[in-house]
Amino acid sequence: MRLNRFLARAGAASRRGADALIEAGRVRLNGEAVTQLGTTIDPDSDVVELDGVAVTLPQSLTYIALNKPPGYVVTMSDPHARRTVADLVNGVPPGVVPVGRLDAGTEGLLILTDDGELAHRIAHPSYEIDKVYEVQAKGTLSEEERLRLEAGLMLDGRITSPAAVRVVSSTARTTIAEMTIHEGRKRQVRRMFELVGHPVTGLRRTRVGPVELGDVPLGQWRYLTNDQLRALREALGMSPK
Repeated sequence: MRLNRFLARAGAASRRGADALIEAGRVRLNGEAVTQLGTTIDPDSDVVELDGVAVTLPQSLTYIALNKPPGYVVTMSDPHARRTVADLVNGVPPGVVPVGRLDAGTEGLLILTDDGELAHRIAHPSYEIDKVYEVQAKGTLSEEERLRLEAGLMLDGRITSPAAVRVVSSTARTTIAEMTIHEGRKRQVRRMFELVGHPVTGLRRTRVGPVELGDVPLGQWRYLTNDQLRALREALGMSPK
């Protein structure tokens, strides 16, 4: 197993973050510092340390679906003492972290896990996992504007990847739409609707890949079912558990 994958599965960092830890000389393998990316290990016999502390794979991994309320920051700790999603998932094992972005004002499905490889694949746009949002925006979204959203808009110097937008209902004052994207740029859905002249007044994520929020009450969480986890791993190109 590659060392960066081992660190990711242990919940120490994402694979990219693990590479940075290795390059910084913070990882030791059998007592020796390792800085070479691509190093492979035997998890059953090799000893891996991060900053002098032994790193081990969890006996079992945790997969959680949280219905995040607005007003909570997607992090497990916050230096500004704001409410975080950690306040909503008391009692979960150490190393369980939220996957990807969901801004404080947005509610809905948030996956948390200590499976670093799965978290990396969900968050990375190259795996093209659907993130589906229910959007409430000001005004009437025209067909031309809907097509602009689908084709992609310039954000931070780059065109967004193609999206899918379905208008659920529309009046002179409010449009309700379902938007599916594969990326996770900061405040992406809100910024895209603002660019076509329709500020978002409500935003809720309802699905990540094959995992749907379902009837989880706002502020509550549940473990993914075996069927959900199997479908999610298949969608990410991972072997079934």
